[in-house]
Amino acid sequence: MNSRRPFTINVASSAAPVLGCTILLIFLTLIIASRLECETGPWRELGDGLMIGEFESPKEHRASDAKLLVLKIDPQKYSFKLLSASENGGKKMTLKEWSEKHGLVAAFNAGMYQEDGITSVGYMKNFKHINNGRLNKNKAVLAFSAIDPTVSEIQIIDRECQDFESLRGKYRTLVQSIRMVSCDQQNVWSPQATAWSTLAIGMDKSNKVLVLFSQQPYAVHDLVEMLLSLPLSLYNAMYLEGGPQASLYFSTKNETLEKYGSWEGSPDNNGAFQVSWPIPNVLGIVRK
Repeated sequence: MNSRRPFTINVASSAAPVLGCTILLIFLTLIIASRLECETGPWRELGDGLMIGEFESPKEHRASDAKLLVLKIDPQKYSFKLLSASENGGKKMTLKEWSEKHGLVAAFNAGMYQEDGITSVGYMKNFKHINNGRLNKNKAVLAFSAIDPTVSEIQIIDRECQDFESLRGKYRTLVQSIRMVSCDQQNVWSPQATAWSTLAIGMDKSNKVLVLFSQQPYAVHDLVEMLLSLPLSLYNAMYLEGGPQASLYFSTKNETLEKYGSWEGSPDNNGAFQVSWPIPNVLGIVRK
């Protein structure tokens, strides 16, 4: 009588290769994810040439969400526009309204304005239109829509280390405001006790434009110190607006964001309550 050994399956030995492959795949996935995270850091892409970054505040803050928001714009992919109520029917609008009316991908304050609610505090010129023809003592001027091909398409002119008079005629659009970071990457804002939300614009060392927004109120001097400590390669920066008027809006195919500021101690201090202010002068971008 022939005796045959019963047919059996060694579950442990047959599962080992599958388990090993699974572990290997998980390991490789973690490595790839880690590398991607290292490469992109806090940035995520909104579109070709447009990124947004959220940075943890280096300074302790009582609010749970005290992130600094940075919109990075490639001027080779996007054109900048200055839109003013004084040039467009005299009506102030919210950033969303400006964007929808003029087809903007993103929009933000073009600077502080005077008591008339229309005129910029600093010099402001857009092609042939003059919103404010008086150049004040402030040292920073945002310049774009270049006429001369030998200059950068957009830059923040530092009047202390550059010859503004020789540069002003090379651009169609000029917006003056307060210098925050000088051309040698120094904090030039004096220390202060009061705090508010802040919107600013900067350039990095690769000529990308950085729209800088802190909804959480900080003293501006302290905020500048934070910005200089972040991995932004910040070259220089100019103040645009503060308090509840400080606003940032963008709308892309996959994401829409609206941010509005506050004063320290105001009800919307933690971002729970936001009001969309009508803005007279707006900077925006459109896809080239």
